[in-house]
Amino acid sequence: MARPREFDEQDVVARATELFWRRGYTATGVRELGAELELKQSSLYRAFHDKRGLFLRALDHYRATESSQAEELLERPGPVREVLRDWLTCMVGEETGRGCLVVNTATELGAADPDVRRRTEAAFEVTRKALESLLRRGCRTGELPAGLDLDAAVDLLFTTVLGLRVRERAGHDPERLAATIDYAVRMLAAP
Repeated sequence: MARPREFDEQDVVARATELFWRRGYTATGVRELGAELELKQSSLYRAFHDKRGLFLRALDHYRATESSQAEELLERPGPVREVLRDWLTCMVGEETGRGCLVVNTATELGAADPDVRRRTEAAFEVTRKALESLLRRGCRTGELPAGLDLDAAVDLLFTTVLGLRVRERAGHDPERLAATIDYAVRMLAAP
């Protein structure tokens, strides 16, 4: 008969998410995970099979919490450019030096692991769809040019977001990032 777990699995996943977010997948060792999560390696392996299994759960947790905030922020009522500026500013202004776990993972691991790639692409797709919905709303209300190439605008903004997240993690000057955000938002007004 299996012993009941002596830890809250969701809490462990949430704390592991924080550690992976701070340090990355490769730099986070199993011993470090055990110490940070206050778990014996045997408990870690029984619950999650291995470091990768815990990391996949951490990515899922991040997508269900942090990534879904982007969608909520972009669906907010208000002037489209203001909603977009607020969201972009939020992406780089909250916790300097952390970046985004999904972006960090994509840059660290690339496409080498199909399960990781599926998760990062799913998170990216949520952001792309939310951006598209916001821009479409702006075109419909007349806040943005009616002839705006939505696909190109979404790709440009999505690429800008990824670049901003990487630059924020690298410790670039917040004022320069804010100027980049202002310029990107102004570009949407161009005919």
